[in-house]
Formats: sequence, C-alpha cells, structure tokens
Amino acid sequence: MILRNQPPLQLTYCLNVHPGESWEENLEAIRAHTLVIRDRVASDTPFGLGLRLSRMAAETLSQPETIAGFRAFMKDNNLYAFTINGFPYGAFHGKPVKTEVYRPDWSTRERLDYTVLLANILGQLLPEGMEGSISTVPLGYRGAVSAQHKLSIRDPKLGTLHLAECAFALHTLHNTTGREIHIGLEPEPDCLLETTEEVIQFFEGPLREHGVPHLAARLNCDPGSAETILRRHIGICFDTCHLAIQFETLADSLTRLIRHGIRISKVQLSSALEVVANKPARQRLAEFLDPVYLHQVKAIPFSSPLTKNKEPIAPTPYPDLPDALLHDAESCLWRIHFHLPLYFEGDGVIHSTAGAMDSKFWDTMRTSPVSHLEIETYTFNVLPLEMRADGIASSISREYGWVMKKIQQAE
Repeated sequence: MILRNQPPLQLTYCLNVHPGESWEENLEAIRAHTLVIRDRVASDTPFGLGLRLSRMAAETLSQPETIAGFRAFMKDNNLYAFTINGFPYGAFHGKPVKTEVYRPDWSTRERLDYTVLLANILGQLLPEGMEGSISTVPLGYRGAVSAQHKLSIRDPKLGTLHLAECAFALHTLHNTTGREIHIGLEPEPDCLLETTEEVIQFFEGPLREHGVPHLAARLNCDPGSAETILRRHIGICFDTCHLAIQFETLADSLTRLIRHGIRISKVQLSSALEVVANKPARQRLAEFLDPVYLHQVKAIPFSSPLTKNKEPIAPTPYPDLPDALLHDAESCLWRIHFHLPLYFEGDGVIHSTAGAMDSKFWDTMRTSPVSHLEIETYTFNVLPLEMRADGIASSISREYGWVMKKIQQAE
C-alpha cells in the first residue's frame, strides 16, 4: 500500500509466511489470506504485494498466459506487486530448511539466473513509474563446507562477477522497458555478509575491485559510470531483526550504509526473540525449537553496558538454538533469529527486539531514501500455539497497524 507519494514510501508484508512452493499454491494463498488482510488493512486503496516465488513458481509465472492472468487478477482485486523475496530458491515450509535456504549462493550460475528471472517477472508486474526490489542471499552462508561451496567462502571474486552480471541484466531491462529494479543483499547472522561493517567492506572492496571492471567491460564504459550503474541496481535489504541480533544500533547502521553510497533496496521490518538466558527462559525456549528453520543465536554478558547498544561489540555466536541451549548462559543476554510478530511486547520471560526500532530509527528512515518497507514474520506457522491462536490474518493485520502507528508518530 502507498503510504506516501513524494517521496514514495510503500508498505507490504512478505508472502513467504504462507506455505506453498508452486505458483498455484502461491495464488491460492493470496486468494485465501491476502485478500482478507487487504480488507482489514486497506480495503479502499490499492494493496501492494510482497511476492515470494520459488524457482519452480517463477518458471510457471513467467509463462505469458500465466502472467497475463495474474495481472488481470491483480487489477480485479485492487492489488499491485512491487517487491519479491528472492532469498529462498526452493522449499521453505513443512520440512527442514536450515542452511539449505542459502543455496544456491552467489558463487553459482543458478542464483544469478533465478534472480534475473525474478527481475523479468517483476518488470512485467510493476505499475508504470514504480521501481521494484528483490531481496536475496547475502553472498552465501559462512559455515558452508562442501567442496562445491568453498569458492564462495574463500574467494568472493566469482560472487561479485555474478552480481555484476545481474547489474548488467537489470540495466538492460531498465533501458529496454523503463522499469528500474534493484536487488538487496540481505545481511544475516553467520553469513558472508553479517554486519554493517562487512557490507561496507564488501561494497568498497571486492565488489568495486572485481565487479566494476567486469561491468565496465560488458557495457564498454568507464569505471565511474560502471560503479554508478552497479550501485543503482545492487544494494542492501536492511532487515531490522538480523541487525538487531548483532546488537547494532539500527539508526546508526542505516545512516552508515547511506553515507557510503549503498542503496537501501528494501527495509524488512521484523523483530528477533530476546531472552536473559536463565533457567525459566531456557525452559520456555523449548517451545521455539523447530526442525524447519535455522535459529542462530548471539550472546553477550547481561551485565555489559554494551547491551544498550552504546558501541560495537563481538557477540558469542551459536549456529542454532539447540547448540546454544547446550551451554550454561545464566548471565547472558541472547538474541535469537526467530522472527516474532512486531506487536509482541514480551511476557516477563520472553522478549523481542522490536524496541530496537526506536524513534531515532523511524526518524532516520523517514528522512532517508527508503521507499520499500516489508513486514516479514515468516516463522508464524512454527510459533508457539498461544502466539498464533488468533490466526494469521489477525496477526499480520495487527503488524500493519503497529507499523503505520510508528510511521505516523515519526511524521
């Protein structure tokens, strides 16, 4: 939905919360859930979609008859599409996903081809004059160890060349159709891009060193022009949950990225699970163990003044929640990669990082070149039963209300 026209600001929720890997399942989820949420949130205004398309669904939707049918469906139901979650390539619900969600990574041709396919689809769905965004894997998973993935860990060169090729494809799409589409690498715990500092080092290091010359050769242009084009189409998906897990100050992170000329392709509004890891909290955390998703944990001493986000810190990492629970951490504060509904304020034992989206963050975002906002609580279906008792439509509608109230307070 359009929150503001000048400068533009749009809000949606990510459809990755709804199970379904085929296009038919995706469309049915829109019929069954999104239209209900639309009626509760914005029944009298065009309602923006944050699509999630697996490779299989994207192949189907890219067919001329299918995409024409979807455009007609959107027109009939006062919908439009402006962003795609292009992070999960394959299955994302109902079976173990864990580290598979990062594959294929940007060292592979499969990731490039999939992302360009999504861009071509989005280019056909975007309303006239509106830019589009696609979130994607932050290069790859730092913990990948198999032979076929070692290159993306040890040598970023191939990943940057694929990103440069993606920028070339998006630039060509822009020139031929007038549709401007950018992708956002999404920093995430335990990935090759994890912190704000790593993002800056990547954009000013490997991406400039390898990606710019490659794109300049492809376009037969000077390096300065190539870097401008590269940064127009390659940016960051700023996920508030992921950066809060790193104990970063969100407003400062956002400011630093923009100051370094890094495009904020999209801001994903989400909050992480937070606990003081004492016995009652550890008992409650058993309710959040699930076999589907990876729940990375970052820990700092609870007594540390750095828990107030006063300065950068180096938290102790655990690759997944079961690993963290094996350790004695009575005096530690844990932030856990488990997305909680934005409106959840805690219950005395379980808390969230929603408070990291403080007034400074909203003020910074309001005055920044950010135009795409996306609520992302894909873990809804694995939340404890009492946290999803009211149903998905009610929960997401409450999240919309929470976000719109914060934005109104910042105006």
